[in-house]
Amino acid sequence: MFTAKVYIQLKSGILDPQGKAVEHALASLGFGQISTARVGKLIELTVDAADQAEAETIVRGACEKLLANPVIEEYRYDIQRAEQEAEA
Repeated sequence: MFTAKVYIQLKSGILDPQGKAVEHALASLGFGQISTARVGKLIELTVDAADQAEAETIVRGACEKLLANPVIEEYRYDIQRAEQEAEA
């Protein structure tokens, strides 16, 4: 078993209205030193795979087919052996 963390955000150049809202809110709260905010998604997955390579293939497929919109979003992921297996 593996645990995957998938990070998804809009590609640069794509308008990020949530990021803009966060920027304005931060500025109004006195955090003018922060000039840019981008909002994305974090999706955590538990993957049943024989090895790291198979887990990566499964996660990449899930990202490309469902989790991310490749036209406007980019993604990256981190995969680790699940905690309970790592301790055994």
